[in-house]
Amino acid sequence: MSWFTRSKAPKPQAEGSDRVQMPDDIWTKCPKCGAILYTKELRRTMGVCTRCEYHFRLTARQRLPVLVDRHSFSETDEALRTTDPLNFRDSKRYRDRLKKAERSSGSTEAVITGRARMQNIPIAIGVFEFGFMGGSMGAVVGEKLARIVEIGTKERRPVIIVSASGGARMQEGIYSLMQMAKVSAALGRLGQARVPYISVLTDPTTGGVAASFAMLGDVIVAEPKALIGFAGPRVIEQTIRQKLPEGFQRAEFLLEHGMVDMVVERAALKDEISGLLVNFGFRG
Repeated sequence: MSWFTRSKAPKPQAEGSDRVQMPDDIWTKCPKCGAILYTKELRRTMGVCTRCEYHFRLTARQRLPVLVDRHSFSETDEALRTTDPLNFRDSKRYRDRLKKAERSSGSTEAVITGRARMQNIPIAIGVFEFGFMGGSMGAVVGEKLARIVEIGTKERRPVIIVSASGGARMQEGIYSLMQMAKVSAALGRLGQARVPYISVLTDPTTGGVAASFAMLGDVIVAEPKALIGFAGPRVIEQTIRQKLPEGFQRAEFLLEHGMVDMVVERAALKDEISGLLVNFGFRG
């Protein structure tokens, strides 16, 4: 997994100096506790700080090996690409933003979907890529998710969606908002077929994604300290002119108030979810 890229080449050593110049990507600073972490160790712990257990954000491609069996993932609908139905432009053209997002994230869209196995149980899975325009949900994201849910319904595969999103993509207007209903309707048909849907909430899960399918899981699982909610806490404070409680909109706060079912450490996610699927009657 390519976690960190070197932004600059190491500075050349001064002549006669014994000091070794370390590449920029060997060490990583934890944003919570300030610990300096060895990047190889961070990979081994799946992006979790060994000092304070802060969960770094993962890309979709980094997330998949954490959840699914090795070499079991087969991507679906990888050829789908976003168009510009509104010919939208603000400070930049929407098409230019899409190209930039694709280059910076290495992904063609804000979600990756496919078939896989989890502890040898066949599943259908969708994983958000927050690095692609903040994981925002446009028409292609909604279409890919609806299709993977339909695969789950047809093939009786439990569906797992891992959310990491800022919400609906404003550049697509009503087309983006329609995806909330489309994916929710597909999940309704999945439920009628008595096939389980597990929703995994990671940091952050907000906006239209949180207001629709992310909160519709038969079981809703969250990673520790994940920000989960519709509007951000700063917006809420400015609106109601009150100070919010400590930990408001974090996973543990939502668990305490009955909004999520489980808060699970990243290293235990695969075992916990596969255990749920076994309880639902699915086995490899």
